[in-house]
Amino acid sequence: MPFAERPLEETNPRTANFRSFSRVQTPTAGRTLARWLGGLGVIILLAGFLPWTQNIRSNGQLTTLRPQDRPQTVPSTIAGRIERWHVREGQQVKRGDTLVSIVEIKDKYFDPQLLQRTREQLAAKIASLEENRGKTVALGNQQDALRSGLRVSLDKARNKVTQTRLKLNSDQAELRAAENDFNIARQQLARQEALYQQGLKSLTELEQRRLKFQESTAKRQSAENKLGASQQELTNAQLELSSLQAEYQDKLAKSESDRRSATAYQFDTEGQIAKMRNELANLSIRSGYYQITAPQDGYVVRALKEGLGEIVKEGEPIVSVMPNAPALAAELYVKPMDIPLLSVGRKVRLQFDGWPALVFSGWPGTSFGTFGGQVAVIDNIDSQGQYRILVTPDPDLEPWPKPLRVGSGVYGWALLDNVPIWYELWRQLNGFPPNFVGAPGEGKGGKAAKKADKGATASEEEEEKK
Repeated sequence: MPFAERPLEETNPRTANFRSFSRVQTPTAGRTLARWLGGLGVIILLAGFLPWTQNIRSNGQLTTLRPQDRPQTVPSTIAGRIERWHVREGQQVKRGDTLVSIVEIKDKYFDPQLLQRTREQLAAKIASLEENRGKTVALGNQQDALRSGLRVSLDKARNKVTQTRLKLNSDQAELRAAENDFNIARQQLARQEALYQQGLKSLTELEQRRLKFQESTAKRQSAENKLGASQQELTNAQLELSSLQAEYQDKLAKSESDRRSATAYQFDTEGQIAKMRNELANLSIRSGYYQITAPQDGYVVRALKEGLGEIVKEGEPIVSVMPNAPALAAELYVKPMDIPLLSVGRKVRLQFDGWPALVFSGWPGTSFGTFGGQVAVIDNIDSQGQYRILVTPDPDLEPWPKPLRVGSGVYGWALLDNVPIWYELWRQLNGFPPNFVGAPGEGKGGKAAKKADKGATASEEEEEKK
């Protein structure tokens, strides 16, 4: 088909002389495509300045914030044999409900009257202890009597020693008097013999003086013997005093030894009584372990032991229980390079397995089927190269779905700073981490609050100094 000629007004004067130019028509499709591409480029350029919420993506599973809300196994405290099951799997139980009944398998506890007989043994030991205490009191009274007798005997012996000492003093005075008489008689005899040699005294008078000298000599000898006897008597009295004290000390030592033996037996009996009381308490507590009860309200998940008559060991789990109405939390794992960007209280959006959702991670406000949360716990150590965080429901947003169960999968992204899309694309291409933002509440208001806290602390310190 021949091309239509150009209108005369569009003919270029320079090409009017050429017939080829007059028969060529410029196509409009290229112009339309260029316009569309230009418009699309402008839209993409403008879209690059739209806000984009940076986030840290992670996945994990649902768990509980409190350890007591997590699924637990109920063990058997003692070894035994299963006698009866009181529940079935999936049954709801309350705290204290009996789950399983077991019976003893150790011959030490086979006696059905073991508690009563242990109480009788304990009562007999207590009676023996009371009698031993009476013996200890009697030995103490015996010691008091011995000490009283010792004091009386010592007083008598001391009095005898004092009397003997006084007699010794008298004998010493008598000996001094006899010695004086002896000296005087000797001097008189010497003078008498001198006068007799001169013929002034007779022999009769000399012999009388000699007789008088012999009498004074005899008196002095008698006084010396009497003094020696008094000294021996004093020594005997002192020895008697010492032996008396030693004799009573021996009796007191023997009585003290008996008392200490009774006291030692008393302490040993008290130890045996304490041991028997401990054994009785253990038996009483052990009798309560024959019924394995639910530790808290929940549901019986699975029986780990089946049938009747099966033997269970000490601490071996028998049944697993899921607590009722647990406080759910999302357990997410974050890369080490992203963990410095998180802090307690950071907002997080969550998507749960089995819950329909339409997610735009950069525009959390336009997402559908996601739920809000906030970071409650950040581990200080890594777990297989990643750090664990616990996210709890945000109290200011919609609650989490009630059908959620512990262990179901969850996908989350922690919300960070708002940046343009072009910056986010540039960051992703270069492998840079997201922008570091402070903890929630550390904006202007947070700084003002910190300043207010510092001012309050300073005022309190000034008041304390005053």
